[in-house]
This record gives sequence, structure tokens and C-alpha cells, in this order.
Amino acid sequence: MSLRTTLAAGIAATLLSVPAFADGIMVMDPYARAASPAAKSGAAFMMIRNDTGQDDTLISASTDAAARVELHTHIEVSDGVMQMTEIEGGIPLPAGGTHHMMRGGDHVMLMGLTGPLEQDATIEVTLTFEKAGEVAVTIPVDNARKPEAGAHGSHSH
Repeated sequence: MSLRTTLAAGIAATLLSVPAFADGIMVMDPYARAASPAAKSGAAFMMIRNDTGQDDTLISASTDAAARVELHTHIEVSDGVMQMTEIEGGIPLPAGGTHHMMRGGDHVMLMGLTGPLEQDATIEVTLTFEKAGEVAVTIPVDNARKPEAGAHGSHSH
């Protein structure tokens, strides 16, 4: 790898690691991944911090990378079987609070992908909050990332 390529990769990695924020909403450690290599769906995960001084709610998300985007979570339906479902009414973010969107929990569901979520690519996602409005986030694709401790790696266990 040439010095120019190495420097460009380092600069890109630095820019992607900077949290996205607008009007007191900060998005940290975002990443997206495909459900499987040939999947037409995927998900995005992140931590969202609300430093606006007032309670807010994440009400929706959008991206050109998918035909449909929904806020999802996992619920236990019976005997430890987990099922993914859309979150009705959004995700509350209390003032001063942080919400961790992770595998096996709350996440941004990407359905009808318009192209593959290729490792190290990025997608642009707009998060819409009830009070803070729209927050644009550049999310790196990391299909190799392992689930966080306590997260379920699939939709059932």
C-alpha cells in the first residue's frame, strides 16, 4: 500500500469515527450490516445521546440505501423465542440520556436494500426526532463486527 493510500485510509477512518450531532443530539459508534451476504435486508446500530436539555423521541429514519426503513426491536413471544417487531410511537430519549441501539435490541431496520451493504462502504441515514428534527449520519458498513455483550446474534435463540 502506498503512503498516499495509507494516509487517505487513515483520514477516512478518522472522519468516520467522529460522532454525528445536531442541536444536542449526538450519534456515536454507528455501524450497519447486512442480514446475510445475499440479503435484501440489513440493520443499523448506534448509541444516541440527548444533550438538548429536553426529552425527545426518535420517530423515524430514512436512507436511499433501502426501499423501506423502520425502527425495530426484539420481543419475547414464548419460551425464550424472540421476534423482531416495529416500534410503535418511536424511541424515547430522555434529556441527558443515552439509548444504545444494538443487535438483539432496538435498531434501524433496512428492508429492500437498493444495493449490497459491502464491507467498509458507508450509507447515509437521516434520523428524525420529534423536537430536534433531522440528524444526518454517515454509517460505515461492518459486516464482520461481533454482537455486543448481552445482544442476541439472531432473531431467535
